[in-house]
Amino acid sequence: MDTPTRTPNTASSRLEIEPGYQSGFANEFATEALPGALPEGRNSPQRAAYGLYAEQLSGTAFTAPRGHNRRSWLYRIRPAAVHMPFTQLPSERLVANFAEVPPTPPNQLRWDALPMPAEPTDFIDGWVTMAGNGAAESMNGCAIHLYAANRSMQDRFFYTADGELLIVPQEGRLHIATEFGKLDIEPFEIAVIPRGVRFAVSLPDGTARGYICENFGALLRLPDLGPIGSNGLANPRDFLTPHAAYEDREGDFELVVKMNGNLWRADIGHSPLDVVAWHGNYAPYKYDLRRFNTIGSISFDHPDPSIFLVLQSQTDTPGVDSIDFVIFPPRWLAAEDTFRPPWFHRNVASEFMGLVHGVYDAKAEGFVPGGASLHNCMSGHGPDAETFEKASHGDTSTPKKVGDTMAFMFETRTLIKPTRFALETAQLQAHYYECWQGLTKHFNPEQR
Repeated sequence: MDTPTRTPNTASSRLEIEPGYQSGFANEFATEALPGALPEGRNSPQRAAYGLYAEQLSGTAFTAPRGHNRRSWLYRIRPAAVHMPFTQLPSERLVANFAEVPPTPPNQLRWDALPMPAEPTDFIDGWVTMAGNGAAESMNGCAIHLYAANRSMQDRFFYTADGELLIVPQEGRLHIATEFGKLDIEPFEIAVIPRGVRFAVSLPDGTARGYICENFGALLRLPDLGPIGSNGLANPRDFLTPHAAYEDREGDFELVVKMNGNLWRADIGHSPLDVVAWHGNYAPYKYDLRRFNTIGSISFDHPDPSIFLVLQSQTDTPGVDSIDFVIFPPRWLAAEDTFRPPWFHRNVASEFMGLVHGVYDAKAEGFVPGGASLHNCMSGHGPDAETFEKASHGDTSTPKKVGDTMAFMFETRTLIKPTRFALETAQLQAHYYECWQGLTKHFNPEQR
């Protein structure tokens, strides 16, 4: 099938729709790697074409309202049930129940980037849980992981039953072969792998490092735009889902599952990426963050970070999300007579930040690509002393470009609890608090 392309825009050097992908967010897709593999007018015929098996993968309750119901039908060489029994694997660095972590300190926390592994380590073995809340077993909250890997997954496949995976690469490209087709992502792009979808990751650059938010709750969705109107922020057409692509391989393979924070393995005699055709709206997708249409103030004051919202996981309380995925991309600052960086603030929400590239405009030093920070509920934070002084005396009569940067934030309505690893690792910056100690007293009651 031919896919439309157009001249790359100024936001990205990538094509509008890359070969091998379908455009749109949570669309009703239909794709087949062999002609006629998709049945017509029904989902489960008595005999599927090519001797395939029909299998439904449901990401929501069967009776969820039509607008929220997410499921796909897969037509595969063997059903997903065909594998040997699972046995448990060691998984001390993973956490899925955050009632069991150490007490959460009210301190501002910041970490350097994870070092690359000294031993051969693939994408799954390279995970470590840094923080989170709720519990996978109750399908509430999230886990925030870092990954660092130096080896492709070899005859090994993975899925998580705990939540959907929002993957944010910081260094190195990822080739993600899934049951639904292939995703290629690089830094400045993200991928979302739904709960239960099997996949394998190879490393085109040999090494890779980045962030993962594992969402235990309601599926990620695009936010409503409200007063912004019908366009802006992340546009649905820029989300890409793969076309069907299958493997028909037999051999000695391993299937690894994450369930309630524990890893399990089973022998499997064939590649589970054997889906020849599929249709539905529950599928992996990717998005290029450089295509985000940033909204900002063109008069005065620094807006709330909600204007940078890419994806959200909603709760039963309107306007209050379980997870907000927010980015801080290159943008123009034009507000006059305004302190342009983020102001000093304390939030009821908690913020876990990462940096993909460049420098974050509220922190002059110390916050490095691949690193992270955590500012929990009501912990005071904001620009460091150097940034404050520069922004307080800068010229705001002309616009300024914040360029060559990409930061992001996983924000939640509940406390983000760091794990024992996060509190004890050598990457924890013991002197992070010092970045605010240079904020001196300027108060003078005799001068306005």
